Amino acid sequence: MQHTVLVTGGAGYIGSHTTRQLLHTGYRVLVVDNLYSGNKWAIPEQAVFVELDAGNREAVGRLIHEHDVTAVIHFAGHIVVPESVSDPAKYYANNVANSLHLIEACRDSGVRHFIFSSSAAVYGTPASIPVDEEADTVPINPYGFSKLATEWMLQDLTNSDRINNKPASQCFNHVALRYFNVAGAALDGSLGQATPDATHLIKVACEAACGKRDQIAIFGTDYDTEDGTCIRDYIHVEDLARAHVMALRYLLSGGESQTLNCGYGHGFSVREVLGMVQKVSKKRFAVVEAKRRPGDPPALVAEKTKIHEVLGWIPEYDDLKMICESAYKWEHKLEQLHRKPGMETKAG
Repeated sequence: MQHTVLVTGGAGYIGSHTTRQLLHTGYRVLVVDNLYSGNKWAIPEQAVFVELDAGNREAVGRLIHEHDVTAVIHFAGHIVVPESVSDPAKYYANNVANSLHLIEACRDSGVRHFIFSSSAAVYGTPASIPVDEEADTVPINPYGFSKLATEWMLQDLTNSDRINNKPASQCFNHVALRYFNVAGAALDGSLGQATPDATHLIKVACEAACGKRDQIAIFGTDYDTEDGTCIRDYIHVEDLARAHVMALRYLLSGGESQTLNCGYGHGFSVREVLGMVQKVSKKRFAVVEAKRRPGDPPALVAEKTKIHEVLGWIPEYDDLKMICESAYKWEHKLEQLHRKPGMETKAG
């Protein structure tokens, strides 16, 4: 059976990479995206695209029936931590309320398999590093709270089917993938991050290396880390996209609901990342020191054992140099996209 997968936010960074891998694997894909931060050109031609808000319960329900959707991968959501601190209502409205409407549309339409784009931000400031899935979830910013709230909804709905003694074949199941820091681009330079006003470190550093930014700021140099800057676990976007395809296969084969970290199990400091981008680009760019941003934990590194045991996921691109090279190559590609009619990014 050739399954049809509904991908919300499929015009975005991670969603577009996952859509392409789904198509290559043999799935049919229906992309729903309101193009708030995504780009239509990032959606492969083989996918069906509908410009729509993923929180539109009635319209999404109709699409599920029309296209015989059997599973949903939910990427659509706001992701900028500082913005979530300054405008939390925006994040609760989109990341929580709209997610609930989408989940309700799935359950109303009989879709039982749901994969959710969650975040390591649910851990807040972990008591120990690396952090595993059983660690306390104590977010320190509204973005993290919004992701955790959706995880709770999914788990409660999953539990309710069991409590109500639904047959296993009718029970709702899900996988919540807690991303660490996603970076990089397709190795052939054909696809990558084009989000306007990006805040991801590697993306911003590559923009600086390409002359698109006058300088780059390090937000906090007094953390309790070896060089005083934050440490993060960077995962290549293609490895992350493949984790979604494997999670889908897992659910379709009868797997039980899971919450899984997506990371490599080791981290790099801000200074180390900036040094690597300068190395691969052979460009020096201005770096300034700034005060800490609200909502930034000192370190976030994944314990990756569970995702390997449950999905059999083994990273293919666990190499900071490769990640930075692919991201830098993509920034040059973006200049070409800006110049082609109909291919402008929202940043253009």
